[in-house]
This record gives sequence, C-alpha cells and structure tokens, in this order.
Amino acid sequence: MMKHFLPPFVLMAVCIIVSGLLAFANDLTLPKIEKAQEEKLQKSLNEVFGEADYKILDRSFDGITQIITDDKGRAIFDITVDGYAKDGIRTLIGINENGEICGISIVSIAETAGVGTKVQDNEYLNKYIGLSSPEFSSDTIITGATYSSKGMQEAVSVALDTYSANKEAIINE
Repeated sequence: MMKHFLPPFVLMAVCIIVSGLLAFANDLTLPKIEKAQEEKLQKSLNEVFGEADYKILDRSFDGITQIITDDKGRAIFDITVDGYAKDGIRTLIGINENGEICGISIVSIAETAGVGTKVQDNEYLNKYIGLSSPEFSSDTIITGATYSSKGMQEAVSVALDTYSANKEAIINE
C-alpha cells in the first residue's frame, strides 16, 4: 500500500523544492531586471528626445503604461500594443506643446524579424512626426507587416487622443 503513495509524495516534495528555488532566484534577479528595464527606458528617452529632466506622472489612462513629461513641455507616452505578437511593440511617443508628434522610440519589439521589425526603422517612424491627429496615409502600412503597422497606428492614435483629451491635466501636473 505504501508503494502507491510514495511516488506522489516524492513528486510533491520535488515540486515544493523547485518552487522554492524559483522564488529565491526571482527575489535575487528582480532588482537587476528592474534596473535594466529602467536603464533601457532612459536610453530610449535620451536617444530620441535628448537630455532633459524627465518626470513620470502619477496618472493612468487606458492603453498607456505611463506618461513622462520633460522640462521642454513635451509629454511622452509609454505604450505597449499588439502587432503580430501580443504586446509585441513597446514604444515611446513624444508630443510637443503644439500637440504634434515630435519623436518615436521603440523600446522593445517582439515582432517577426525582417518583416514586423521594419516598424522600428527611422524612415518608417519619421512618417508619424508632425502628426497632430490620428489620420494616417497609406504609406504607414508596410506590405507584409500589416499587423505591426496597424499596431504602430494604434499606439500613435492612443497617444494623440489621450493628449488632446487631457492636455491641461498632463501639462499642469
């Protein structure tokens, strides 16, 4: 009778030990991962928007991870959207005080290499610079990367719509 119960108990003990080790490893690596993500965000901000005094706002809006303002009057929206991959494109979209897109940075992308990743090319991203409303031309869809292109359009739309609807609250905070 005991030989029937022993394998499940051994398996349970192994699972408990492995779970404990995974939790311990998570506790050890979590601060390093958070620091690496913060450095990546700061690098993206500096590359596209330049050196500035950046401040993360304590506000939340649908579809936006966070809003960052700078000392130059810009609002920078951290948005993650679906492309071909779920949550495949994390982007920073900057809007100046005139309500126009002044810069876009791709923080991370999990799209198909060579196809969906074309949305991170500067030539493509520059098509959005200067837009003040989410009215897109046909050249913002990349042939073969329709999902990724539509994901970028969605991110730009969310940023522009949120900014126009909440401009005073965002700028005055």
